[in-house]
Amino acid sequence: MRDDSFQQFVMDQLALLPGLRAKAMFGGRGLYQGDHFFGILMDGRLFFKTDAKSRDAYVKRGMKPFTYEKAGRTMTMRYFEVPADVLESRDELVKWAEVAIRVVAPGRRKASKRKKTPDSRRAR
Repeated sequence: MRDDSFQQFVMDQLALLPGLRAKAMFGGRGLYQGDHFFGILMDGRLFFKTDAKSRDAYVKRGMKPFTYEKAGRTMTMRYFEVPADVLESRDELVKWAEVAIRVVAPGRRKASKRKKTPDSRRAR
């Protein structure tokens, strides 16, 4: 499948996601929902952003991370290729995309350090 037709297929499959757009990036396309960069389209393959919790679903299916060459080194990102059966199922693909979006959504950042109360400072 040509990259243009693959991109159109993926965009059609994910059409239920509000604010979905694809933006050119390093020879491929980045997928965004609003300002949230959650996916990569590259060479006829789709990758979604993962975290420690979501990555397991990809690894169990034998999927590999997105890699690229930089200064003679292979760089690996926390984006994993989406399995073909997921890609073919619109409902399943939207579910996997929603997980990837939650990984990059602001509420998913590291929790801020707990504020110290006056009592906890005295206890030292």
